[in-house]
Amino acid sequence: MTEFDEKYRPRLEKLSTSNVADALDALGLKGATYGIRPIWPTMKKVCGRAVTVKMTAAGLTKSRYHLGVRAIDAAQPGDVIVIDNGGRLDTSCWGGILANGAKMKGISGTLIDGACRDVDDCVDIDYPVYARGSVVATARGRIMEEATNVMIQFGGVQVRPGDILIADKSGIAVIPQEKLDEVLIKAEELYQKEENMIAEIRAGKSMMEVDQKYGYEKMLK
Repeated sequence: MTEFDEKYRPRLEKLSTSNVADALDALGLKGATYGIRPIWPTMKKVCGRAVTVKMTAAGLTKSRYHLGVRAIDAAQPGDVIVIDNGGRLDTSCWGGILANGAKMKGISGTLIDGACRDVDDCVDIDYPVYARGSVVATARGRIMEEATNVMIQFGGVQVRPGDILIADKSGIAVIPQEKLDEVLIKAEELYQKEENMIAEIRAGKSMMEVDQKYGYEKMLK
């Protein structure tokens, strides 16, 4: 078990992407992505360190490897594969064979700024995939892998190898690796404040009372 798994994973799994996104905002960090969600409603929450893949258009220069293969090989158990396909929805960049390979490696999930296919296969093996959509069209002849484990753009956010991603039904947030402790402390503070607010609402206090007590509008300050 890695230091990340021992020290950070249990804390991240307790939080929501909203908690993390609010903490990032409070600290002046850019990490809230948009438009990338679980490809199937039952997909589990995902968190882990990024192994990145950058796609480019297919052309006269050929790739030596099928896209994603080197990322699976490079990843450690618990890591997350993060794919930058520029948001394209006309071609897949992840499918069932890759999902099975990632599942057997112990990878936590795959997050795609683009589309995937073979959704049934991913559901059958309980392998989480988050994407902008699904499409049946193969990547072959349309796109290819440009690079593995380089800096990419993902949902409008910079992602580097080793950065931390958390994904749930609301979306995906990115935590810069060197800011992980700071972001977690702030996110846990916000989480606890929200839990206290909810408890008081459920106990019968009005929204106005709770709002005035906790300063809901100014929670990020």
